[in-house]
Amino acid sequence: MGQTVLEMTGIKKSFSGFYALDGIDFSLELGEVHALLGENGAGKSTLIKVLGGIYQPDCGTIRIEGREVKVRNVTEARGNGIGIIHQEIVLVPYLTVAQNLFLGREIIKHGTVDMAETNRRATEMIASLGVNIRADAMVEDLTIAQQQMVEIVKAVSFDGRIIVMDEPTSSLSNEEVEQLFEIIARLKEKKVSIIYISHRMEELFCISDRVTVIRDGAYVGTRKTSETNANELVAMMVGRDLESFYARDFKDLSEAETAMEVKDLTCEGTFEHISFCVRKGEILGFAGLVGAGRSEIMESIFGARPYQSGEVVLNGKKVSFENPMQAIKAGIALVPEDRKKQGLVLGNSVAFNLTLASLRFYMNGIAISEKKKKTVIDSYFEKLRIKAASSEIEAGSLSGGNQQKVVLGKWLATKPDVLILDEPTRGVDVNAKFELYSVINELAKEGIAIIMVSSELPEIINMCDNVCVVREGRLTGFLSKDELSQEEIMKYAAGGVEA
Repeated sequence: MGQTVLEMTGIKKSFSGFYALDGIDFSLELGEVHALLGENGAGKSTLIKVLGGIYQPDCGTIRIEGREVKVRNVTEARGNGIGIIHQEIVLVPYLTVAQNLFLGREIIKHGTVDMAETNRRATEMIASLGVNIRADAMVEDLTIAQQQMVEIVKAVSFDGRIIVMDEPTSSLSNEEVEQLFEIIARLKEKKVSIIYISHRMEELFCISDRVTVIRDGAYVGTRKTSETNANELVAMMVGRDLESFYARDFKDLSEAETAMEVKDLTCEGTFEHISFCVRKGEILGFAGLVGAGRSEIMESIFGARPYQSGEVVLNGKKVSFENPMQAIKAGIALVPEDRKKQGLVLGNSVAFNLTLASLRFYMNGIAISEKKKKTVIDSYFEKLRIKAASSEIEAGSLSGGNQQKVVLGKWLATKPDVLILDEPTRGVDVNAKFELYSVINELAKEGIAIIMVSSELPEIINMCDNVCVVREGRLTGFLSKDELSQEEIMKYAAGGVEA
């Protein structure tokens, strides 16, 4: 055991009589990356807010470097060397990087802000972590990854010795994730201790030293990362052993009818000469690095992006869509990558969202049949096991996994022949993933042709019958089930020969 820099013992926090935290224990060692794992609603965010001074615990103790402390507000948290990098960026976009780093503690000379000295010190701070960002750059011009780097620099600049990273890779490309991991390695060298929250199990095994699992507000256990595995952690998170996390029943598809065939599809400057087919009951995976063109291909098939040449054949008939409405009527549905921006109207109810794409099925002349709508809403609430107090609450109030179920239900209500899923489990917890995999498996068994675009290779390998690999807008590989491996997929994704 190393030197303990943080110890939280018996932390309890209740809201309206309900315990969000019920006796949580958590410790952090010097220079350690300690992952905090749990489903949505397990209590991770509440625990971090207690540490950050946003919430006051009902009972329990917090010790920093052996000294018991009371963290009554964010300022006291910062004074104790605690910096929290939230999932949502909180920088001021119309200020420079340097101005954000020194916001609230400006360097004053002769009654005005000394920008020259501010930029000089900011440049030193940025360089100390090996970050390649100009101090005078406007924050609004930076990528999400760069903004996160600025948040990290800012947290460390306050003499932050304990840094919390909440889902830091949720919006990053693979390359940007690697850059973040390099920053974390430098922080460890500086003896900074990190609490790392993520749903991505593979990340935890890459960078963490220990993993603590909490479930339903209670402490489950802590494991050394080198002495555990994904199956044990999943079982700890959900409270039961999962016989098959990737719930897929594979069957012989050699006699299955072709649902859709894409021939030589080209969108100039984005992708070219894309050809593949997907059969009824098949899950066809699309793998590749972020920016390879996978989503753009799907948008073109769905009528949301024009293409210059090639053709799409649906159920034996050549089709061409000028807009998504035509694709929907023909039997194609697309669950988009960004559920918050493209998949849901967050301020409207779950019921509104579930029936938004299928209103034509509930029309009696020009009137909407509320009875038919309710039947559909109730059906998908049950089928997808959507956890919500009622169908009338705002979709934006649901957890990420339940929001994704609503998006999926919205498109299933259109009764598609071909269902395109673009990153269907991104940003959802492990139990919600399992439930989504179960639903996807059932849809395939019902004969729906499914295209799954995913950056999670274990998901691609365990759920798909066949896989297309895309690199820089071209199809570079086609792999059957028995050929699938992470190494084989990456060979084609990162620089393999064209198929």
